[in-house]
Amino acid sequence: MSGNESRLAAISEITKAIPFKTSMTEPLKKIWASDVFGLEQMEESLSKSAFKAMKKTVETGAALDPATADVVAAAMKDWAMAKGAKFFSHIFYPMTNTTAEKHDGFIITNADGGAITEFTGSLLIKGEPDGSSFPNGSLRMTNAARGYTAWDPTSPAYIMQTANGAVLTIPSVFMSWTGEALDKKIPLLRSNTAMNAAAQKVLALMGETEIATLNSSCGAEQEYFLVDEKFANARPDLLLAGRTLFGAPSPKGQQFDDHYFGAIPERVQVFMQDFEDKLYKLGIPAKTHHNEVAPGQFEIAPYFEAANVAADHQQLLMTLMKNTAKAHGFCCLLHEKPFAGVNGSGKHVNWSVGNATQGNLLDPGNTPNENLNFLLFCGAVIRGVHLFGPMLRAVIASAANDHRLGANEAPPAILSVYLGDQLEKVYDDIKTGALHVPKDGGIMDLGLSQILTFKRDPGDRNRTSPFAFTGNRFEFRAVGSSQSVSGPLVAMNTMLADSLNWIADKLKAQLDGGAETPAAVFVVIKEIMETHGNVVFGGDGYSAEWHEMAVKERGLQNIPTTADALPALKSKEVIALFSSTGVLTPTELESRFEVYAEQYVLSIEMEAKIVIEMATTIIYPAAINYLLTLGSIGPKLTPSPADAVTSAANTMMTAVNKLSVALEKEGFASIEAHMKFLADDVRGLMDEVRAAADKLETLVDDSLWPLPKYREMLFIK
Repeated sequence: MSGNESRLAAISEITKAIPFKTSMTEPLKKIWASDVFGLEQMEESLSKSAFKAMKKTVETGAALDPATADVVAAAMKDWAMAKGAKFFSHIFYPMTNTTAEKHDGFIITNADGGAITEFTGSLLIKGEPDGSSFPNGSLRMTNAARGYTAWDPTSPAYIMQTANGAVLTIPSVFMSWTGEALDKKIPLLRSNTAMNAAAQKVLALMGETEIATLNSSCGAEQEYFLVDEKFANARPDLLLAGRTLFGAPSPKGQQFDDHYFGAIPERVQVFMQDFEDKLYKLGIPAKTHHNEVAPGQFEIAPYFEAANVAADHQQLLMTLMKNTAKAHGFCCLLHEKPFAGVNGSGKHVNWSVGNATQGNLLDPGNTPNENLNFLLFCGAVIRGVHLFGPMLRAVIASAANDHRLGANEAPPAILSVYLGDQLEKVYDDIKTGALHVPKDGGIMDLGLSQILTFKRDPGDRNRTSPFAFTGNRFEFRAVGSSQSVSGPLVAMNTMLADSLNWIADKLKAQLDGGAETPAAVFVVIKEIMETHGNVVFGGDGYSAEWHEMAVKERGLQNIPTTADALPALKSKEVIALFSSTGVLTPTELESRFEVYAEQYVLSIEMEAKIVIEMATTIIYPAAINYLLTLGSIGPKLTPSPADAVTSAANTMMTAVNKLSVALEKEGFASIEAHMKFLADDVRGLMDEVRAAADKLETLVDDSLWPLPKYREMLFIK
């Protein structure tokens, strides 16, 4: 079937399609965590001593002895097999933003040739994939390939149900034979350990006597697009790159502001119900879903969880989202900018820290000026963002996210902190030594008797800030929709650990010098604000004025592309940060730079090759076919339709030739130079090809155009 026939057939089939129907959903109480081997299931399955040991490990990270692992493995196997599982898998999280898994059977044969099942503690604890076949930044090679997976008992095992059966899935870490982290989970666990140790020191100095283990928490707001799979299958760019590399704007886009929080299309609502029931069975607390700003764009937001579990659940959520969408005839697009001219997709990472004894340490309460623990922890964040803004930019850097950051739809590529009017005033007062009682938000009263009054928040929300305080947490808004949340969480935990260690030293010096605790706290915070207060900004982050002010007056960095951002991982400050906290060795950090730089190069080069192929084999032939149909038919126009098409086609192919030559360039002095060439030259040439191709889309007969158009894909039927 030719290209234009595929498109027209897809339109016809979609128009006639009957929405996928699901059965009535079961009560939440019945399905919640029904496929999870969590503490509740363990208490039923394990001996009292084994359960007590597991609970302590889950809640505090305490070591688990091998004998207990044997008991847990036997109970886990029996539970999984009762649910129909014949295989188990260590699922792990390599440096790809995706998951990896190998399925092994419970089956072994006995001397008589019969089949029996076995799952020991040793099988639960350790697996052995090939370490060299995953991105590793030269940590592993083909002749030195051994890698290990190891069970993470702090993240619960679960049953992954698919059309092909059930698999016991065991969250795991992934390391090399020499012990280096090859994944995203090991650094996350280490960063939480470092943050806990530093926080314990500060809280002890503050006079706290009972201090439970601290953990960071995460709630990630996942944005995504849904496109009918029949359209996606007719778009090689969507299938291979996850975004449209060509496409003229639809006459109607998002300019009417009528999609955000609008009525969810029935077909999408059915998908969401099915998807969220799957999440609930796996203990993933999906809390909110709604239409997003762009047509065809949606969001799902789970409730807060411990960061390690939240990161595992986020990866699982993305996998389930794609699989469930496919079952409903959709293609789920997690790319940060699948369509030009409308908003892209992010993943706002809401992050806080706390424990069972002191609670959420980023909750200011009703009197933030008197909440000394909060003032110190929030001050630590301010210091961390100011010192390590380039590092935060690096951990959210990707070829895809570059299309989104800095436009008037996402935070700028300048890392600043938004506190809100009330908190900003508190910190300014401490800086100037004139602390006042802050005003609250007052009462919202519309003067309508039927509308109840309510207490207004003390500060507004700032959607233009990349790192905003939102009441009892910070929201890292610049994270991309396809990215793992582990990288941002590692960065935030680690910078917080560094700042808390610095605060502990400063605070101890003040207290040893005879200062009272409140006075000591204010001295420390005053120094933070005097040194790092330039990073606090409450205005319009989209404005040109801020971009100029941030760089020229405040000394902040505007880092527009991944090519500009990733070298921060090689800076001596960042190396020292991760080394001193024990989160990443210099070798492990270097490997991450190499992996992410290579992924950037490969992504841009792949997209450029797709542009060349689609322009040459799909779009140019469509233009030629249209020219052949024109002939001498039709009224005489100046310029003629044929002239306009010919001009655009020639412009496109000239740009294609320039792009082809650029891709042949070799001999770069460094990977940094290669990235800069792709960012500064190749992407510009790709845009030249696209501009001419999109012009052709507006000229060629609609019935001859081979690619599904924006107006067809964005508006779900």
